[in-house]
Amino acid sequence: MLIDIDRRSSLVPPTLIQEKWFNMANIPVFVDHHDARFSLPFTYGGLLPEESAFASAQVALLPIPYEQTTTYGTGTKEGPQALIAASRHMELYDEELDYEVYKVGIHTLHELEPIVSGPQAMLDRITEVTGELLDHGKFVVGLGGEHTISFGLVRAFAERFPGLSVLQFDAHADLRDTYQGTPYNHASVLRRISEIVPAVQVGIRSLSREEAVWVKEHGARLFYASEVVGSPRIATTISDALTDQVYITICLDGLDPSIMPAVGTPEPGGLGWYDVLRIVRRVAETRHIVGFDVVELFPIPGNIAPDFLAAKLVYKVLGYRFKLGESHPG
Repeated sequence: MLIDIDRRSSLVPPTLIQEKWFNMANIPVFVDHHDARFSLPFTYGGLLPEESAFASAQVALLPIPYEQTTTYGTGTKEGPQALIAASRHMELYDEELDYEVYKVGIHTLHELEPIVSGPQAMLDRITEVTGELLDHGKFVVGLGGEHTISFGLVRAFAERFPGLSVLQFDAHADLRDTYQGTPYNHASVLRRISEIVPAVQVGIRSLSREEAVWVKEHGARLFYASEVVGSPRIATTISDALTDQVYITICLDGLDPSIMPAVGTPEPGGLGWYDVLRIVRRVAETRHIVGFDVVELFPIPGNIAPDFLAAKLVYKVLGYRFKLGESHPG
């Protein structure tokens, strides 16, 4: 809610210089427009107001610094800010696509305020806000934060995209029914998602016996990391397992710790940069990507490379979606 404040009601009398500013017809140009004397705005890609205004932007980035159920390394609540900070130093031209996806308009929203009373209340807030953005015609990208947030995002998409499926990149199956006393946990997020839409899991290399049994009993589509790494042709197999409308959730621990150590629970033997890009590109070419999230960035002081990788990954997925997805009829 916006509240108008009448300066005259203040108990502190304005100074002469304040009175001068109050009565000025014009304000300095750098207040509302970029000025070369100032650094770039703190927006994704450092985009200027005219490049990122909500009204004209096709993309809405939703930072969700939520972290309540993490169980090993903590710090994912700092992930969205680190990712956005790194993105301000990216080149905005994509040489692979010969394309500048920022020109579709990318608006960076304020961080979503966490609710600490419990994960279910936070997920309800995420679903509500995501739904409002989708109803405004925006392509929504969630920035986490722990992986639990993805259920709130997917739920909003599932309500608006019949026949939706989810593509998960992750080291962990995240298929436990409950964990540490709650069904809304980062270790249960794909179990909850699978209850409302079909999911395809890629890069898995860590799961419990309970999860392994569930996979067999339910015929879940799961591609282990060992099957994917260095196997270009598997991208088509993965894409063929999805429905036409696809939401992608990228837990960064799906990548190998040699290039992505900044996660709460790193697992050896993960996906490479080009393994992930090859799959996302193929999905963009053959399916309709309706939204995605990037979660579990756990910034490491003094090591900015993982932050930059996460920022660049968001840009690459957007590029594939808007350049290659244009020719897809979905």
